Amino acid sequence: MKIAIIGATGFVGAALVNEFATRNHTVTAISRNPEAENTDNVNYTKADVLDVDALANVLKGHDAVVNAFNAGWTNPNIYDDFIAGSKAVQAAVKQSGVKRYITIGGAGSLFVAPGLQAVDTPDFPAEIKAGATAARDYLNILKEEKDLDWAFFSPAFEMHQGTKTRRTGQYRLGLDNPVFNDEQRSILSVEDLAVVIADEVETPKHHQVRFTAAY
Repeated sequence: MKIAIIGATGFVGAALVNEFATRNHTVTAISRNPEAENTDNVNYTKADVLDVDALANVLKGHDAVVNAFNAGWTNPNIYDDFIAGSKAVQAAVKQSGVKRYITIGGAGSLFVAPGLQAVDTPDFPAEIKAGATAARDYLNILKEEKDLDWAFFSPAFEMHQGTKTRRTGQYRLGLDNPVFNDEQRSILSVEDLAVVIADEVETPKHHQVRFTAAY
């Protein structure tokens, strides 16, 4: 398959590129400032997500688009930039003619109790609240999309730099609620997040819904 990955040099994006390339898919790795060297399976391409026409041209002809765009956790304007970037990517995918679109959002929109999302709980970390709120609000925007075969992926709560690095190939799926292990932790390595997404592209199970995964 021919896969386009947006945000390909970031923490999540780099793991996605590696997983898809290892599975011998042809990867177009898109980022603002690509520095990595091309390989037999990976072509690094520079693109601005806000330039809808240019991005759409890059995306044409792919079997699926995986979006790992991040506006930057230390960006003081992260909320507005995340919403604008995500909407622009969505528009570019539609314009490109690619139907399958998987976007990586945050875990903050997962429901931890009936009617209560994690981002709205008192103990939610203040330093990531704006970004998590943006991802939650973009999910609500994406839910109105009827033309694309989209899926929105919420990572486990513990899926960040510092989480033990490993690829097990094992995970359990969920939808709107976090997946907890026997220790009541919601945890997944970035390598296994990439496994989840690659599995979903190869064997689609989620259509116009949000899903999540953890050990």
